[in-house]
Amino acid sequence: MKVLHIVPSISLIYGGPSQMVLGLAPALAKEGVEVTVITTDSNGDTGQKPLDVPLNAAIKQDGYEIIYFRCAPFRRYKFSLDLLKWLKRHARDYDIAHIHALFSPVSSAAATICRQQKLPYILRPLGTLDPSDLRKKKLLKQIYAAIIERQNLAGAAAIHFTSHQEAKISARFGVATQDLVIPLGVVSPKLATHQQKLEIPQDVPVILFMSRIDPKKGLNLLIPALEKLLAVGCNFHFVLAGTNPQDPDYEQSIISQIQNSPLRSHTTITGFVTGELKATLLQAADVFVLPSYYENFGIAVAEAMVAGIPVVISDQVHICHQVSESESGWVGELDVQVIVNLLQTALQNPAECQRRGLNAQQYALQHYSWDAIARQMISTYQQILR
Repeated sequence: MKVLHIVPSISLIYGGPSQMVLGLAPALAKEGVEVTVITTDSNGDTGQKPLDVPLNAAIKQDGYEIIYFRCAPFRRYKFSLDLLKWLKRHARDYDIAHIHALFSPVSSAAATICRQQKLPYILRPLGTLDPSDLRKKKLLKQIYAAIIERQNLAGAAAIHFTSHQEAKISARFGVATQDLVIPLGVVSPKLATHQQKLEIPQDVPVILFMSRIDPKKGLNLLIPALEKLLAVGCNFHFVLAGTNPQDPDYEQSIISQIQNSPLRSHTTITGFVTGELKATLLQAADVFVLPSYYENFGIAVAEAMVAGIPVVISDQVHICHQVSESESGWVGELDVQVIVNLLQTALQNPAECQRRGLNAQQYALQHYSWDAIARQMISTYQQILR
């Protein structure tokens, strides 16, 4: 079976949902699938340099091949005429396409080309059909959907959601779709071989936020909740790990808010983390927190779980039911006092924290391994092709 994955970008700047292709592709290849990934060299739209990669040539890695194309002429929208020309020439070389993203010009055009070339395709919306996300630039998205995405949804062999809750609430613009729910995978974190020194006091519980610094992540609730925890005498150290090159002003406003708060002497701000530093933080954390306003899956939550960290999340993170049922952490409403209460419960009960962390790890290893997800995906591909 020859499978083509199409994704606007795999740069770290755009977060985990785009990067999941780099986890799925080698897992599919391991099962004997021939996988090609096509993407652009896009690396942000606020002055960052493009990815330093060879263009227009297949690069072999981890059992599959990836081809990068120049992001042009509309860099901000991760568009590539070269990618679409290549797709038009080679679509018939593949059995099925898996397109990652909606409301992105290159993926929208790719779906149209797949229909023209009679190549069956699966669409993964990446949370863009969530009503909360559709409210952003509402009128523009309504027009875009009416002219382009409604046809793409109607023509798809299936829509790939990463949680049942995402599927349940997602808009379809009046189109009946064949839905499939397959979660994202995570890789078990490697132990830090050289633990990087962090300004974190010893024997103090560590609360870790490790995600994109974005308004939807609920930091406007988390920061006052942490301030209240300090006020009632809870001892902890907060680590804010993440960045947002797409909205540096918002990122700076969050940093300034912490620096002008009692949290200042109880917080470490790391910026974007990867490699050894990321491993060090996952080993140091006692609790992971993500009170998002909406999250179609929550890849950062799954990463924390597989590292054995109990999670405190909002009921708008769409794997919240799995977290509750497996007792992998605590789930609550989007409310400052609720977050205070959940974190206080976690911090004051280290034995329970440890038990839920072990539950989290066991659940994540069983349900979010790329090998298991690849087998589910192959079965889906085969059903569609039959």
